[in-house]
Amino acid sequence: MNSAGAAIEIGLNAVIVAVARGVPLIVQVDDPDGLEPDSLPFGAFDPLHHRTFEIGLRSWVEEQTALRLGYIEQLYTFGDRGRHRTSDDAGPHVVSVGYLALTRQTPGSEDVLARHHSAWRSWYDYFPWEDWRNGRPSILDREIIPALSAWAEQAPDDTSPQRALTRKERLKIAFGAPLSGAAGEWDEERALERYELLYEAGLVGEALRDERAAALDRGSLPRFGRTMRFDHRRVLATAISRLRAKLKYRPVVFELMPASFTLTELQTSVEAISGRHLHKQNFRRLVENADLVEPTGATSTETGGRPAALFRFRHELLKERPAPGLRVGGR
Repeated sequence: MNSAGAAIEIGLNAVIVAVARGVPLIVQVDDPDGLEPDSLPFGAFDPLHHRTFEIGLRSWVEEQTALRLGYIEQLYTFGDRGRHRTSDDAGPHVVSVGYLALTRQTPGSEDVLARHHSAWRSWYDYFPWEDWRNGRPSILDREIIPALSAWAEQAPDDTSPQRALTRKERLKIAFGAPLSGAAGEWDEERALERYELLYEAGLVGEALRDERAAALDRGSLPRFGRTMRFDHRRVLATAISRLRAKLKYRPVVFELMPASFTLTELQTSVEAISGRHLHKQNFRRLVENADLVEPTGATSTETGGRPAALFRFRHELLKERPAPGLRVGGR
């Protein structure tokens, strides 16, 4: 209880990420009654049984998904009022500690997930504008940028000290949208900023559900990605931004890889997470210069073509320097 007597519950939300066949996957939970949108896995923190948040997270995730988590990182504490909103805004105030968790699919995970009304789903189903692997997504110029530009024009440019950036400037930074005739660059790490702009402008289903004025004024909304329960799409966007940044200075991608892999498989996984197409030779040069992998001496014929050399992550690297990663450049 807090000083006013309102009950507070602490829960743990997990963005569980895997990559399979070039698709960045997350575990999502369905509403058994089919009345609510997707949600992220959630488990209550039990201080009587779990000494730390991370121990609690690993425990219920393994129970509900049959997945053993590798890398885990705390993202943020999400506790805004109304985040678990009900029709009368009643019930305990839920504070969730969000986590990014990396794993690999296991043969039995889909069956176990199904028993818990869960499944794997591409994170680009929720953020289709974030996938640039086949070029600039058409939804940006067809719908998103025009809608956000119209929203930005509705407010006068506020250059007061209290407001560091105008709507137009924020649009340019987040989406690389033109500002004063100059096109900006797309920064894949700004996934959270892009989602929050869409929410503030009332352009996503969550804004209408939360009765944001901008969304209510529109009356109807374009369908920009799949809606999620509560603020879970914001939690997911936070995880995407964090993981994309982390790729560049920590070897976290190898938590998503099998023990041995081809360089093509490694590149495909990095592209899946970053949402960017990478030049094959430049990528291989990057991997070689970083000294991240070593050959196993074996080959793979699964591609159907010439046998491809298999590699493994060179764990000794972690002892040699503090921040090895794949510094894939921005656009």
